[in-house]
Amino acid sequence: MRRSRGGGDMREAIENGPAPGARRWAWLARWAPLVVFALALPGQWLLLANPGYFSHDELQWAAFAGRDGPIAWSSWTAIDAFQYRPLTFNLWLWLSRQLFAQPQAFHLLLVVWGAGNAALACALARRFGVATGPAIAGALVFALGPFAAYTHGWVGTLGDLLWLSCALLAGLAVARTRRPALAAAAAIACPALGLLAKEAAAAIPLLLALAWAFDGRKRTWAAATVAASAVLVAYLALRIGVLLHAPREGTQYALGAGHVPLRWLEYQLFAFVPTVFETFNTLSRGLDGRIVVAAALWLTLLATLWRSAPRLAALFLLGGLAALAPVLPLGSSWNHYGYGFAALTAPVVAAAWPRAPRWGRAVIALAAVLCLWHGANVMRTLRHVGQVQAVFSPALAQAVAAQARPGHSAPLRLRPAADAEGWIFARLTHDIPEYDGVAIGPRVQLVAAGAAAELEIAADGRLHPAR
Repeated sequence: MRRSRGGGDMREAIENGPAPGARRWAWLARWAPLVVFALALPGQWLLLANPGYFSHDELQWAAFAGRDGPIAWSSWTAIDAFQYRPLTFNLWLWLSRQLFAQPQAFHLLLVVWGAGNAALACALARRFGVATGPAIAGALVFALGPFAAYTHGWVGTLGDLLWLSCALLAGLAVARTRRPALAAAAAIACPALGLLAKEAAAAIPLLLALAWAFDGRKRTWAAATVAASAVLVAYLALRIGVLLHAPREGTQYALGAGHVPLRWLEYQLFAFVPTVFETFNTLSRGLDGRIVVAAALWLTLLATLWRSAPRLAALFLLGGLAALAPVLPLGSSWNHYGYGFAALTAPVVAAAWPRAPRWGRAVIALAAVLCLWHGANVMRTLRHVGQVQAVFSPALAQAVAAQARPGHSAPLRLRPAADAEGWIFARLTHDIPEYDGVAIGPRVQLVAAGAAAELEIAADGRLHPAR
């Protein structure tokens, strides 16, 4: 194999000679991304069958979009807004107008999009020399794991789908060309679109720089890195003051260097704790047995990567750090913030399979099983919340409309039943302007167990007169 000047080729660490019967499976190598796409769709059937929505975001944006008349589009020039995401917000408004009344159609769109991202991840892994089987397996573990399951199942994560698509397309475009000018053009367009979708796209130049370092220091990767970095510098020149100092809602957006070690640890261990639904709860019980087991598995997995190819271990650590860099200083971790991290690390781990010793393959298989189990748990929870929302929100709108009368300003008090999951209803009543044409907002108040209330919320979302 010819090596590019300036450094070792990443393919040297992961490529293997043709396996026995390779010709028989040549079609699989050619169509590997489509195989991933075709398998990822039914693998997410729990999301496809979801009859409702997960949180207040979807309900808010449906209210913003309205059901008729002109849409109040998000401004493309409001660069002083803390969340400047016009591509995401305008797409969300349009999709909410078209699809909100058909939740399963909305979920179908996200699942198809997510399967497409998994197919792109497989194609990029193949470009870097990952064998067909491991590339397919790694992409599927990514698509069906807990980070992606959450991202594909919650409509509020459109920005994450967008920026990762931009990152994967940039990587594929650069990997396919030998012309630095074309590589630079792709690295200008994709990060620019990604940054219009979400701030997390700031990771793209870092990921391109890693590709340059690990893939032979080719001129195409260098040109792409410089071009993408220029886009990011221009973006930060316009936005850095707002990002650092603008007022923000919620502690999850609070920045601090002290957050970095804890956030990093949460993202590393979360996938291996299948009983935890959301990343920010990974360490909620402290360093209990679950965390000790997850940490031991993570360390053993890293040892497997090192034994298979030290460059894979380095890429796992540095690539994961690059993908997470924009979100590590934040005040809390979230599944969808780890979407790009999972898209990179799952194929890297899979790439170690051909060279891993027998014990190492057992470790990789165990990690994959835990990720898939965890992803299934996340999908099941999202579907459960959607089933509750499909009952609760219409019932709430009906109850608020029935209570409305001139001169009556007291809010309708709701109390979750003893067996109801209060966190679900806290999200589904948080700052909702309207639902199904009925104004909600401050007209509803969620109260604690034992407090006086007009209505009680059953576990399935139905409303009953409170006793």
